[in-house]
Amino acid sequence: MGDFDDIDFFRGNELVADPYPYFDFLRGTCPVQLEPNHGVVMVTGYDEAVSVYTNTGAFSSCNSVTGPFPGFPVPLEGEDVSDLIEEHRDELPFSDQLTTMDPPKHKAHRGLLMRLITPKRLRENEDFMWRHADRQIDEFIGRGECEFVRDFAGPFTLYVIADLLGVPEEDHEWFRQELQGGGRQREQALGSTGSRTMSHSPLEFLYERLTTYVEDRRREPRDDVLTGLATATFPDGSMPEPIDVVRVAANVFSAGQETTVRLLGSALQIIGERPDIQERLRADAARIPEFVEECLRFESPVKGDFRLARTGATVGGVDIPAGTCVMVLNGAAGRDPRRFEDPDAFVMDRTNAKEHLAFGRGPHACPGGPLARAETRISIERLLARMADIRIDESVHGAPHARQYEYVPTYILRGLTRLHLEFTPAG
Repeated sequence: MGDFDDIDFFRGNELVADPYPYFDFLRGTCPVQLEPNHGVVMVTGYDEAVSVYTNTGAFSSCNSVTGPFPGFPVPLEGEDVSDLIEEHRDELPFSDQLTTMDPPKHKAHRGLLMRLITPKRLRENEDFMWRHADRQIDEFIGRGECEFVRDFAGPFTLYVIADLLGVPEEDHEWFRQELQGGGRQREQALGSTGSRTMSHSPLEFLYERLTTYVEDRRREPRDDVLTGLATATFPDGSMPEPIDVVRVAANVFSAGQETTVRLLGSALQIIGERPDIQERLRADAARIPEFVEECLRFESPVKGDFRLARTGATVGGVDIPAGTCVMVLNGAAGRDPRRFEDPDAFVMDRTNAKEHLAFGRGPHACPGGPLARAETRISIERLLARMADIRIDESVHGAPHARQYEYVPTYILRGLTRLHLEFTPAG
């Protein structure tokens, strides 16, 4: 266990395949502990994580995506660095995104997002999910095998969000290429291990296309979803600038699509590895939602989020000085034995699985959680209905107890880069 002292969580690749022993090591020493290489306080305990997420007065979200890289642009000294944060926050990458905003601006822009993702629109979008899940399966069902991330999870989640926002079908392929192209800029935007650089606005490649939609519908309103997007107002009734709407939509596209791909990959990996669980789900589709919650606890698609201490704060009995970069590790909190019994076991009947922090907690809790749950539930139901005997392709991933999986090489996301499955087409 002492070997973990020499590992750099942020720049090394040693923990990409399995970070959980490291999380246990940190938590076992102290649930709130300073990581020595980059001065980041790592929060691995469940209660401690909740306390940080819900205390927006003491902790700013300005660095929620970037963490220690590139770091805050000026030294943060004193008992309260709130004024410095406000003065320089726009110099940080992703500073134009909802995830990095603090109250009261965050509340207004989140309110705008909730006017785009209304319950009515989500219900309509769910109808699309049922249809498109089958359409996506049609592309590979006859082969009896697939690379699940590429053939289903990636395109399915992208098209679902495109439909949610009303993107014209003829533009779907452009978004697929841009969001799933795997370029260096996007790798850095996702927190690549070893990377110390990041463009200032990593989602800017989406802005031009989305701005065109907004401006067109404001000039010529139609009876469509894009018009609703273009004419959405802040909670106080004021009309946002087009770029404000575009930024919110871009965040929905990038963050929602990427994390749900990882959730789907984890879910099908478990289904392929556990015939007993697969059969239980086939026998009773009503169990799928609880299966999804345990997937979220067991393999949180987001390892963690960052915060910057505005003032001195005490978390779990540990004093955190103002100006400290804090990483709240959702994946570690989901395996805290003080909250979850036998946390390293996947337990279908776990009564408190939904208490996981995969979607965060507090004002910044992921607003796309219901969407991700619906996408995963519907996908699993249709995959099980159309694919019998789903199993891991041993020619690619190796035999049981000797599996070889590759995970996205980032310190933020947790998920497979590919998952080769074999199956028997049903019916």
